[in-house]
Amino acid sequence: MHQWTDKQRELREGYTEAFQAWGAEHLERDRTGEFPGELWPEIGASGLFGLPFDPEHGGGGYDLSTTMYVLEGLGYHCRDGGLNFSTTTQIVSSGVPIQRFGSPEVRARFLPRICDGSVIAAHAITEPAGGSDAAAMQTTATRRGDDFVLNGRKFFITNGPVADLVMVYARTSPGTGPLGISVFAVERGTPGFESGPSVDKMGLRTSPLGNLTFTDCVVPAANMVGREGKGFLLLDYVMKWEVLCWFAVTLGAMRHRMERCIDYAKKRNQFGAPIASCQLIAAKIVEMKIGLETTRNWFYDTAARLAAGEDVMVDVAMAKVIASEANVQSATNAVQIHGGRGYLAEFGIEKELRDATGGTIFSGTSEVQRDKVARMLGVR
Repeated sequence: MHQWTDKQRELREGYTEAFQAWGAEHLERDRTGEFPGELWPEIGASGLFGLPFDPEHGGGGYDLSTTMYVLEGLGYHCRDGGLNFSTTTQIVSSGVPIQRFGSPEVRARFLPRICDGSVIAAHAITEPAGGSDAAAMQTTATRRGDDFVLNGRKFFITNGPVADLVMVYARTSPGTGPLGISVFAVERGTPGFESGPSVDKMGLRTSPLGNLTFTDCVVPAANMVGREGKGFLLLDYVMKWEVLCWFAVTLGAMRHRMERCIDYAKKRNQFGAPIASCQLIAAKIVEMKIGLETTRNWFYDTAARLAAGEDVMVDVAMAKVIASEANVQSATNAVQIHGGRGYLAEFGIEKELRDATGGTIFSGTSEVQRDKVARMLGVR
């Protein structure tokens, strides 16, 4: 089991009150699908957005594992799953690729604004004809002197309706497949860039999701992040961070949920005894514990291996399946343990099941992850 230092524990514990305050109105916001954008500057001022980034650009300079550890605390204390999702997107969608692959000019221009929350960030990968099949993207970026002209549509973009800065993945070479894709930092207000309204969805309702359109959108070549035609390598790196950081948040949510279920099962009496004395109820809580600890071990071990430069493609794929499906099962068990209260919206338990369901879909579905492992094993 990973051992945390006093400094790491103090860092996470220092956020406790802020995390709790940010999620205070989560049930009402979930009902209305309201994005709490007014909190963005406050979150930026707390240093959360900048945890893994260079101090020279306003970041905290922390490593991946420490960042995940703090985000696990966010998932535990902040009950607003949508806000947590948008917060994680801010870090991984733009900050991570800009720090790792951006030119010094791009880093200096954008990283401070990502860290302090003066911009809301997103990345635009998914398209109408391709969800998990990112290599099939059709959005194009055509060279014209010192600029690129973007044309295409992006669907289901987290933070898209409110984003001030978007990492747009587009094809700079003809054909299909992973080769010839490049990445551009595109700012709101750029002519030809339009964002649609936030769409209603099952869970994570306070995280805005929408579609983006690029019509003869002229972007300076200097806004390219990474090398031309190497965008798929950038995407692979970013998606590893996305899976590890978001499901670190999920770890915290799973622990908080399990503890609530234990408390409720001890206090709720039926047939003259606490429902915790029912073996079938106790078994559900045990399943929650097994899923939690299995996910924790997979994620922090994978993060350490990624930081050491090891190939963790299969590990991340398996970790995502384990975490997302354990979270759905945990939330399902919580609804069942709470019975009628679990089914009613006012208690917030059913919301967690709705939020958990998305984890088996975004960042590559469970089916795609299993297929990836099968191919690495030589089965396909």
